[in-house]
Amino acid sequence: MISKIDRKKERERRHARVRRKISGTAERPRLCVYRSNTNLYVQIIDDVAANTLVSASTLDKEVKTKYANKEAAKEVGALIAKRALEKNIKDVVFDRGGYIYHGVVKELAEAARNGGLNF
Repeated sequence: MISKIDRKKERERRHARVRRKISGTAERPRLCVYRSNTNLYVQIIDDVAANTLVSASTLDKEVKTKYANKEAAKEVGALIAKRALEKNIKDVVFDRGGYIYHGVVKELAEAARNGGLNF
């Protein structure tokens, strides 16, 4: 009998594999992406101090598009870059969260790069 693939479990396995290699420090924090069916969430995290430095999502008032699509990803990427630069964070490590670097995740990363973040 063929069993159905649990996509959430597979994404979590990929994310754990990436997290073994990537860690955020005070000099170069981690830009973490989470994508749900309805929203996008992005955080800049210092893993050494276990502290979230900056966050943005489609739930913020500055973001006009309220869905997890490419237009919203561009807005959230620009917003996280703006907030990070206000706190003098320029260099980050990109953590795609186990998602494929395609579509929404790619648009978010490119918008953050255009906003001034280096990764």
